Amino acid sequence: MQTLRALDACPHPPQGTAVTIGAYDGVHRGHRTVISTVQRLAHERGLATAVVTFDRHPASVVRPESAPRLLTDLDQKLELLEDSGVDYTLVVHFDEERSQESAEDFVREVLVDCLNAKLVVVGADFHFGHQRRGNVPLLQQMGRELGFEVLGMSLVGPDGEPARDEMQVSSTAIRRALVAGDLATANAMLGHEYEVRGVVQHGDKRGREWGFPTANIAIPEDILLPKDGVYAGWYERPSGERVASAMSLGRRPQVYEAQPYRLLEVHLLDWEGDLYDEVAKVRFVARLRDEMKFESDEALLAQMRGDCDEARRLLGD
Repeated sequence: MQTLRALDACPHPPQGTAVTIGAYDGVHRGHRTVISTVQRLAHERGLATAVVTFDRHPASVVRPESAPRLLTDLDQKLELLEDSGVDYTLVVHFDEERSQESAEDFVREVLVDCLNAKLVVVGADFHFGHQRRGNVPLLQQMGRELGFEVLGMSLVGPDGEPARDEMQVSSTAIRRALVAGDLATANAMLGHEYEVRGVVQHGDKRGREWGFPTANIAIPEDILLPKDGVYAGWYERPSGERVASAMSLGRRPQVYEAQPYRLLEVHLLDWEGDLYDEVAKVRFVARLRDEMKFESDEALLAQMRGDCDEARRLLGD
């Protein structure tokens, strides 16, 4: 995949492209269904394939007070798009000036002049341009004038097939499931384990004192964390080494009455070493239980041992 980070690097492929456009937050099963359709139709027509996405969620510029937390940062999104096998990903810088651009100007500048689009595939509810005035009918009208076809696809379920509203896969539905603690549904809609990334920081060493040393992961504020609780998952080091882990996410009620921030603590099972300052990838595989306060530290430690055993069992399977 060739990643294009500026419009002046546009390839304008002579054979033309089949293009899809969107925030592509999470690169979930619905997104992958669209990309698969783009690839199939491009192959039939002898076209290159392209995804147009943005360097930030457009809502963070247009309505920052209600912008959603992200399922993937830009690096994750590009990695997942590369795995999909598209030829080009164009990352459009989205700022206040871009938010004022008309849908018509976006089509001409990005789809036609930059990518030589011959086919545009989007969700049936797709909107774009200033005040979201661009939609599928506008694309179809402009396509007749500028020489590209348009396909508006219905949203699908986790199986990739068209689905009723309540079963449709979307970034919003995945966020809703994660916030509710329904990790199984979120992962099914994603098509992969939910992953966050951050730097390992020094903590108060409480876990080490209890015999359960943890890596405290600083997650960027714009990334969505699941509901507080204890999880089984994987910790991946920069080297690619992957370690089974039991993970606690929350405000540590056993230690503090009202900790003002959430903390992701990862205990690497049967592993020892120094992790400080490395960038970790943490994947949530299964939710084990809610976060809770115990009658004594001894009761907490007994539960933690059980959590580790359950995580070993689930990850070993």
